[in-house]
Amino acid sequence: MAVRIIRCSCAVLIAAGAIFAAAGPAGAATTKSGTSMDKKTVSLDTIRRQEQALQFTSFDNDAALAIGNKIVEQAKADKVAVTIDITINRNPLFFYAMAGTSPNNVDWIRRKSNLVNRTGHASFYVHTEAVNAGRDFDNLPTFDSKDYAAHGGSFPIVVKGTGQVGTITVSGLAGVDDHAMVVRALKWYLKADDVAL
Repeated sequence: MAVRIIRCSCAVLIAAGAIFAAAGPAGAATTKSGTSMDKKTVSLDTIRRQEQALQFTSFDNDAALAIGNKIVEQAKADKVAVTIDITINRNPLFFYAMAGTSPNNVDWIRRKSNLVNRTGHASFYVHTEAVNAGRDFDNLPTFDSKDYAAHGGSFPIVVKGTGQVGTITVSGLAGVDDHAMVVRALKWYLKADDVAL
């Protein structure tokens, strides 16, 4: 296989950077009209109630498989591409990268789940808390952005009477939509229809 060297000017690289920057964080998803879905908001109180209501009496490999497959089904129905990771005690129980995702999504998963493991809250909770306080959620004190991402999409797996045992993380959409995809699957699995999105 021959390797071609492609030369380009700084102006081309700057223009390409501007195009990627306009896409928003992690290639933020767009609606059919082409507008960013980042404008959706969820209150901190709603996320707190989700964390309290969406807890398990037990969690095992079969639960991970069912929830992971439900997220894949939801993404296909929504015609979006996401990467999904379900990890318990640092042991990956479910991982799936849909066509159209990239290794970048795996890094977002790592960074978002690191945040959940450190704070005990959904990554979107930390994001929303920072926004409400007027802080830069991409530059939080004591959270190196190379290892932590305060963007929606990672949710703590909490077993009642035990505490947090892992994370369910989605990457590929705007943070609010990654978060909603996890919550929808948990509501389905736990039969918690009364929990607000």
